[in-house]
Amino acid sequence: MYDVIVIGARCAGSPTAMLFARQGYRVLLLEKARFPQDTLSSHYLHMQGVALLNRWGLLDRIRDSGAQPITHQVYQGPGVRIEGFSLPIDGLTTTYAPRRYVLDPILAEGAVAAGVEFRQGCAVKDLVFEDDRVVGVRYATPGGTETTDRARLVVGADGMRSLVARKTGAENVIEHPRMTTTYYSYWSGVPADFELYERPGRWIGVLPTNDDLTLLMTYFPQADYNDIRKNVEPAYLEAFRSTAPELYERMRSGRREEQLYGTGHQENYFRRAYGPGWVLVGDAVNHKDSITARGITEAFVQAQSLTDLIGDRLHDDAALRSALRRYENELGNEALNHYQGALNVAELKPEGRTEMLRKLVGHQEHIDRYFSTLSGACSIDDFYNDELLTLLDQG
Repeated sequence: MYDVIVIGARCAGSPTAMLFARQGYRVLLLEKARFPQDTLSSHYLHMQGVALLNRWGLLDRIRDSGAQPITHQVYQGPGVRIEGFSLPIDGLTTTYAPRRYVLDPILAEGAVAAGVEFRQGCAVKDLVFEDDRVVGVRYATPGGTETTDRARLVVGADGMRSLVARKTGAENVIEHPRMTTTYYSYWSGVPADFELYERPGRWIGVLPTNDDLTLLMTYFPQADYNDIRKNVEPAYLEAFRSTAPELYERMRSGRREEQLYGTGHQENYFRRAYGPGWVLVGDAVNHKDSITARGITEAFVQAQSLTDLIGDRLHDDAALRSALRRYENELGNEALNHYQGALNVAELKPEGRTEMLRKLVGHQEHIDRYFSTLSGACSIDDFYNDELLTLLDQG
């Protein structure tokens, strides 16, 4: 009998398991993959996520992994270019965009160091119910044997297609249609900062990752998915040429080192977050278009929030229900703001955004605060302070 079973050991599951174990609980962490293994990702750790890694004692592992430090950000849209960087959190001034075959094992190793029992290559087949309460999981071991383990709480950190959500009937409480399709690859010989470029119907994201490689990512309207996927490489290169010509010239001096990866299945939703004996974290509870690269950071935030709220009251029925309710309510605050922000950007209609950003040119403090709204260092409400509103009115 475990206190907690966590299904999924990537950027939501491993931190959740680790933090529960650090509170003294007996935790089982199940993962169907065998690490290290890559996965589709926009990679970026916003300042809020970096601060949590530092708090957990894992940031030095990221620094030592070969992930390139990021200290400068560029945004360029029609008629405007701004440069700056997020405000610090906890004195930290550097972010990173590690590959997932680097990041995910570091997180899982952090969980194991905290006392978590970690089992890889285990495919969860079903949940175990008693009197409408989830009390355990049934899964196949790497050897093919089916086994069952029980727990006070089962955490679904199993992604957009969550088995926990499906088996518990966790319905979508907020839902929007797919907005974009994205393709990306990794290039050598293309030095870069954290760079964003857009024009109507196109968005480009650029991030230095590991091993002196640069992630070059393109976004197209969802309506173009079927046409794009039939002719990906020409569409990918043309997006860079027509959206970011200077960057395109840098690419011509570099070399694409891997295949093109991509997806047209970026769902946008919030699910019901919990029920008797179960709770969802990460993409299992909230998924949105990756265009703002908030997924990893928000998984970290949710892991910290959930475990803090439960604390030492996991076995107190009333206290556990209250903690899970507060966890869900908190998702409706900050996470909902970032969700709406991602939908706004994913419309691929930059006109309103660029009009506002042109008024910030020459006001570096406001530019850095703007970059900070996405990083988690500044809330939207704090960004639109009286000084900024006066500046915008004057413009």
